[in-house]
Amino acid sequence: MSKFNVLEHEIVPEHHLVTVEEESNVLNKLNVSKENLPKISINDPAIKALEEIYGKLEPGRIIRIIRKSPTAGYYEYYRIIVKSVI
Repeated sequence: MSKFNVLEHEIVPEHHLVTVEEESNVLNKLNVSKENLPKISINDPAIKALEEIYGKLEPGRIIRIIRKSPTAGYYEYYRIIVKSVI
């Protein structure tokens, strides 16, 4: 049986790992610190799928999510990887 890649499902928005070099630009653009970003669990299926592409991801890395909107077209959303979401 083949492994299912959640990122290929039509209702899952695009997820991309933000490079370490790009992180400061993203935080400056949003005028926030990493602590103020919404969180995503290291155990989230989308993060597990990204690990298949990029290798082991550590807490503290930033993920760019590109969502489709019927009114806004596309927009970017960012989350920070954490060990657990409380």
